[in-house]
Parts: sequence; C-alpha cells; structure tokens
Amino acid sequence: MTEEKKEISFDELGLTKPLEKMTSKELRALVVEKLPMIVGASGKDKDVLVAEIKEAFGIVEEKGVSPYKKQIGEIKKEIRALRVEKEALEAGERRDQMRRKINKLKKRTRQLARAI
Repeated sequence: MTEEKKEISFDELGLTKPLEKMTSKELRALVVEKLPMIVGASGKDKDVLVAEIKEAFGIVEEKGVSPYKKQIGEIKKEIRALRVEKEALEAGERRDQMRRKINKLKKRTRQLARAI
C-alpha cells in the first residue's frame, strides 16, 4: 500500500473565498481533504493553518505601511485636542457634541486602518 503523493497547485484547490475569510473549520477540512503534507490540522488555530497553507504554496505576504498613516495621525491629533477641550467644559449639550465628534473620528481612524 503505497500512497501517491500528487503535487497540487493553489488554483486546483477550488477556493471560493480568500484563506483569511475562511473559518477554522473550513480550513481544517481543506487541509485534511486536499493537503496531506500539512499534519496536525485538527489541533491548530486558524492563523497557524493559514500561515502553513501559504508556506506550502510559497505565498509571501507583503505587509506595507498603510497609505492612510499620515491621515490617521492627523485625526488622532485632532482627537487629543478635542479631549482636552471637552475636559474643560462642564456637563452639557456642548460636551455631548464633543463626545460624539470624538467617537466619529475614532470610528474613522479604525475604518482607515482596515482599508489597507
């Protein structure tokens, strides 16, 4: 009983979505069914599985600097200034407006950070 080791390309996997978007359950099933060269899939986390699949196919992930880094920095400076200004105010409508504006700016920075 000899097992044939067939080389499989990344395109032959028939993935419907990117590896990062797949659940750990889907990744484990993929590894067990189609990638016998990766062992111990049932006990590994999603991040580890994705990294090993990419390593098996020689996919190199390039982490670059966010194109919005400068814009995020400027928004954070504005947030710090608004917080100082808000602390100087007493409870009231103006303070609530400042709080809401700070929250909107924080959401904007998170949105820009995800948009890489």
